[in-house]
Amino acid sequence: MSSGDAPDHQSGHQDDHTAAPHPTLAQVVGALDRLYPPSTAEGWDAVGLVAGDPTATVRTVLFAVDPVAAVVDQALDQGADLLVTHHPLFLRGVSSVAATTFKGSVVHRLLTGGCALHVAHTNADAAPRGVADALADVVGITDRRPLEVGTASTADEATSGTSRGIGRVGRLAEPTTLAGFARRVADALPATAQGIRFAGDPDATVTTAAVLGGSGDGYFDAVRAAAADVYVTSDLRHHPASELRERAEFEARAAGGAGPAGTPFLVDTAHYASEWPWLRYAADDLTAALAADGLAIETHVSDLVTDPWTGQVPSR
Repeated sequence: MSSGDAPDHQSGHQDDHTAAPHPTLAQVVGALDRLYPPSTAEGWDAVGLVAGDPTATVRTVLFAVDPVAAVVDQALDQGADLLVTHHPLFLRGVSSVAATTFKGSVVHRLLTGGCALHVAHTNADAAPRGVADALADVVGITDRRPLEVGTASTADEATSGTSRGIGRVGRLAEPTTLAGFARRVADALPATAQGIRFAGDPDATVTTAAVLGGSGDGYFDAVRAAAADVYVTSDLRHHPASELRERAEFEARAAGGAGPAGTPFLVDTAHYASEWPWLRYAADDLTAALAADGLAIETHVSDLVTDPWTGQVPSR
């Protein structure tokens, strides 16, 4: 799916003559916090309302992965009252948000244009119908469970039938080859310059898979413990990918196995691409949560590819 192919997703549109009242920003933030409780975010994370007046009326919300300048342009062009992004604008404390810095200019442009900014990051990663569930759905994982239930996660069940936790692991609807599965992942995610890389025998059969949107090389042992045939994540670096697979093969042989048996194959995606599918879930779920309170909004999903890499030269 190219950036041009990704449709502009809208929900919650109401006829002006019969429309339900629009919520305040505080009401929208309350609904987002119920969907993605801030208490379930990792301790290092920075989530929640970044800028905006809680008493302001929200009619239109734009969802995007990154709070970059092009996304701000899109939000302002669409007349959005609120921009919800997955990635934080600020992960560390600052002493100034003056427009003399690029991040300060983002805040100023949004507020001058009447648009607030809210972040749902690791709290959205772990949530039911969050980043992990959305990625698992588009690559076809069923009968799934969290890859790891973190200390900040809760064990509540939701309509998706899965608990909160990092990543997802489960069964594919039918066996396929590693190459075929990688092709499925490529077809399901927005096109990026990186494309999809995989490690392992392209003709090997895979029946189970684990996914983790965003950077996931720190969860390799959890994938092994879950006995997943293949692991889909992003930002895989040379040494972790190489050494972790080598260690898994060594330990399998030492335990009397057949070497690669028990060594998960890897499918590496662009970071942005693995998190983008969640935006549609977030738009629909926020609309439904507010509608349950008799409130109406219009939502849009950004189709801008904000992956930083813009080209690739294939090896000969």
